[in-house]
Amino acid sequence: MAVTGWFVALVALGVVPIVATGSAWALVGWLVLVLALGGLDVALAASPRLLRIRRELPGPVRLGETTSAELVVVNEGRRTLRGVVRDAWQPSAGASVTRRALVVRPGRAWRATTTLTPFRRGERRAEEVTVRSIGPLRLAGRQAGHAVPGVVRVLPRFSSRRHLPSRLARLRELDGRTSVMIRGQGTEFDSLREYVRGDDVRSIDWRATARRSDLVVRTWRPERDRRVVIVVDSGRTSAARIEDEPRLDTAFESALLLGALASRAGDHVDLVVVDRRVRGRVQGATGAALLSTMVETMAPIEPELVETDWSTVPGLVRSVTTQRSLVVLVTPVDSPGSARSLLAAVPQLSQRHLVVVASVTDPDLAVAAVTRTNRDEVYRAAAAERARLDVARVAAALGQVGADVVSGSPADLPPALADRYLAYKAAGRL
Repeated sequence: MAVTGWFVALVALGVVPIVATGSAWALVGWLVLVLALGGLDVALAASPRLLRIRRELPGPVRLGETTSAELVVVNEGRRTLRGVVRDAWQPSAGASVTRRALVVRPGRAWRATTTLTPFRRGERRAEEVTVRSIGPLRLAGRQAGHAVPGVVRVLPRFSSRRHLPSRLARLRELDGRTSVMIRGQGTEFDSLREYVRGDDVRSIDWRATARRSDLVVRTWRPERDRRVVIVVDSGRTSAARIEDEPRLDTAFESALLLGALASRAGDHVDLVVVDRRVRGRVQGATGAALLSTMVETMAPIEPELVETDWSTVPGLVRSVTTQRSLVVLVTPVDSPGSARSLLAAVPQLSQRHLVVVASVTDPDLAVAAVTRTNRDEVYRAAAAERARLDVARVAAALGQVGADVVSGSPADLPPALADRYLAYKAAGRL
């Protein structure tokens, strides 16, 4: 039996005067009367178990966007049900309202729309709907829970897509669609044109020059069909939040921007998310299907509170490709202790591949390191400076074993990684 506020008030209104007069029989009689009225109200209340409830859920939604889910309640009983319904979504689903007044006539349906604005990526769930049916006297009622599971998949935000147009414009310049032509190890022949002052004499095609009786030079463009393998660390260090965003989400932003850019450049992009086991893999997708497959794979992955086993990564890369590739390891480089496994794995990769380590840094460390107005801030500055020195030591060690390090804040890391990719293309290294 569900007791309402009216029931409690009715008991209090009778008990207080009777206790003041000291009449025990009157008190007992009053309580029996109130209980009888409450029992009658429960008996007259419509049964909440005679409801059929279903959900109408939206498709995937990007983090930060708003969507709506509908709850449909059908009364299969013979009495009108009046009461309250509670739809218990996870707090991170950002449900606008979870409790509503409910009136459903026999054989009729009642609908409620819940606005959802999720603030965490992944699968946001609702498991149970609780219905409280109130009797006509509004003293008591019945309550029952219905298992009505529902899931809304929240995809990565991909806010770094705003950097894509400017990087694509630079890519078109490198690709020879404007007058800019480059020369390097990783380039392929594009076309012939007449020599103009300032051209590299090493680009002169002497056979074509002999045929035309004019100096002719070769133009070059970055090679296509190269491999870009992105390895994202989902271990315990990826769970830390920087600027109110998990490091893993920043890693996904960086992977999405690089994947979109490399795909437009004609390169093959593969993604592996790993800690002690492979948590997600995207392989063989191209074009528009690449990004959609990547976001669908990333959406349900949450950080695991375990140390990442970097010793398995060289084998994973070999299972993806055997040709020389750009291998991007997206992982924090916080301290020498946690980076030992990474430092041991990088030389195996750099022997054959071009290796980049992309690491998100905390901009608050730079502020804390120079703020020293009181004793607490002095200690905090010392800790921040030590953390920055540790990052610098690990970055230097990675450089010694053949990896380039790209670092930046959550907002800066995705475009910085994309710029490094373009720099490799321009230099003919990829």
